[in-house]
Amino acid sequence: MAYMSGFGNEFSSEDPRCPGSLPEGQNNPQVCPYGLYAEQLSGSAFTCPRPTNKRSWLYRILPSVKHKPFIAMSCGDVTENWNEVEPDPNQLRWLPFNIPRPTEKRVDFVTGLHTVCGAGDAKSRNGIGIHIYTCNSSMVDRCFNNSDGDFLIVPQQGEILITTEFGKMMVEPNEICVIQQGMRFSVEVFGETRGYILEVYGAHFELPDLGPIGANGLANPRDFLCPVAWYEDRTVSTGYTVINKYQGKLFACQQDFSPFNVVAWHGNYTPYKYSLDNFMVINCVAFDHADPSIFTVLTAKSTKPGVAIADFVIFPPRWGVADHTFRPPYYHRNCMSEFMGLIKGHYEAKEEGFQPGGASLHSIMTPHGPDTGCFEKNTAAALQPERVADGTMAFMFESSFSMAVTKWGLQTCQRLDKNYYQCWETLRKHFNPKW
Repeated sequence: MAYMSGFGNEFSSEDPRCPGSLPEGQNNPQVCPYGLYAEQLSGSAFTCPRPTNKRSWLYRILPSVKHKPFIAMSCGDVTENWNEVEPDPNQLRWLPFNIPRPTEKRVDFVTGLHTVCGAGDAKSRNGIGIHIYTCNSSMVDRCFNNSDGDFLIVPQQGEILITTEFGKMMVEPNEICVIQQGMRFSVEVFGETRGYILEVYGAHFELPDLGPIGANGLANPRDFLCPVAWYEDRTVSTGYTVINKYQGKLFACQQDFSPFNVVAWHGNYTPYKYSLDNFMVINCVAFDHADPSIFTVLTAKSTKPGVAIADFVIFPPRWGVADHTFRPPYYHRNCMSEFMGLIKGHYEAKEEGFQPGGASLHSIMTPHGPDTGCFEKNTAAALQPERVADGTMAFMFESSFSMAVTKWGLQTCQRLDKNYYQCWETLRKHFNPKW
């Protein structure tokens, strides 16, 4: 598949089947080339400063306004009700989430969405939702549109082919993609498929500031990929379903044509993907364990300087060389919420129990840290340069919100590991006042 590279660039693309389909010198001419309709998709207020102003112009066969009325549909396990069960301040860990077998039930991306936790409110445009998707079949003649916020999608098992109004993206495990607010997309799968989703309301993801790191490092802008224009002029006489997530609920409408009818487009508001293999890791080379913020790939900033609605952080393969240092993550109580997932391998601080396709949540000020085995091993280890996390990719959704866990996350999914606390129960006292 062809892509254009860059983060937040001013892109332009037209399907090669229709050369010259982008208007020259203006956005909405009286008559567009090829008889197309001009439609603007705004991702920010018109009057936002230029560095944060997001919009794209789409030139399509029919405009997206041509559809029957939206009607409410079943939300399944998608929710924004953060009060359906009592709060739980404990350390929480989930075993790998079950993927329905196709012989039992056909489940596509939308029906396979499950909200695990979140906080805030889509109506006030301030908050976060964390979802799991588990599915076994592709979306056929239906697409999804999130009016509430941006989706950062982290495939864990199985690649997904995402068709958007801007073109197509193939996203594999160890890659991520971002589908920004309002963009219609459909997901094709090739077997049993599972992954994680970070949803943010009221902000878009951006690259973190580098400060004294300098001009280069972490996720480099050139490694982000944006799709190229692709269209289908397809009539769907049986009806094409557009599913809209709006104010935390799901709605559906019908139309008789494919929404992926954009022949050409230009702008800086696009979907994009990124391979985690391209992350330029920075780590401590003298002593102490650096804070995990050095592994931030993307951030969605709040209005408070230095505080994120959500950060997407990874723990990639790297060298560990710190002298006279306990090298794994330290014991911690945090004013932020930490939701972790594992794409592959074994997480260094908990090599047992935390499995690919599972998750953990350490809520605000809930203590957490290495289990007993990790502590005992690493306090006695010979400190030689060593590779850390080879063959592994763990990640964290970190948020300033105090997230509530849904009923599905605590009860319905039946994947909560109720023995998680026991990994710290065998920690013993080493204190010696005569040391």
